[in-house]
Amino acid sequence: MVTLKKPKLLLLDEHTTALDPKTAAKVLETTDMIVNRDHLTTLMITHNMKDAIAHGNRLIMMMEGRIILDIRGDEKKKLTVSDLLHKFEEESGEEFTSDKAILG
Repeated sequence: MVTLKKPKLLLLDEHTTALDPKTAAKVLETTDMIVNRDHLTTLMITHNMKDAIAHGNRLIMMMEGRIILDIRGDEKKKLTVSDLLHKFEEESGEEFTSDKAILG
């Protein structure tokens, strides 16, 4: 019999990419259930700002290998996708165009 150990970190790299919306929602629901049940520290990489806001408790946005935004707590709870993109543009000096982000 094989016994699996609980991981210390769960890495999710674009784990809903190329899924239809219904399947992606089910994957995110299942992921949230596992993370909450097992109290896992999770790093989710996504270009979907809506999913990042909904499923993350800390948002880090990077550009060219450097952190542009690090948002958590009460500030994160109040964010919309539009707010997040505006903050990114302010901090980075770059305009967010539609081909740079999936808005969800």
